[in-house]
Amino acid sequence: QVHLVESGGGSVQAGGSLSVSCAVSGGTITDYYMGWFRQAPGKEREFVAAVAWNNYRTVYSDSVKGRFTVSGDNAKNTMYLQMNSLSPEDTAVYLCAAGVMTSDRPNVYGFWGQGTQVTVSS
Repeated sequence: QVHLVESGGGSVQAGGSLSVSCAVSGGTITDYYMGWFRQAPGKEREFVAAVAWNNYRTVYSDSVKGRFTVSGDNAKNTMYLQMNSLSPEDTAVYLCAAGVMTSDRPNVYGFWGQGTQVTVSS
């Protein structure tokens, strides 16, 4: 069974950058369609980005388009999310997910990491 572990979260001031990682074990990242979601306290899980490795098609939510970039490293079996121009509204737990299709709906993804906290201060 595939296992996902996020890392790299932390605290940053508004306008700064952070990169979070999602290490995959029990499978390879190219076996799955993968996505990033985030969840702030008291809010629903929100789609951030998704990637289809076969053609490297990426999809982003409007709120992060142009600021966030999803990528992957097959050798390290790891997916990344580079986040630039961060604002306090980006504060959330960031979770990676793996599934059988690219989607902005959380229930499409069958495997989830535990999440990593990203905090942006003003």
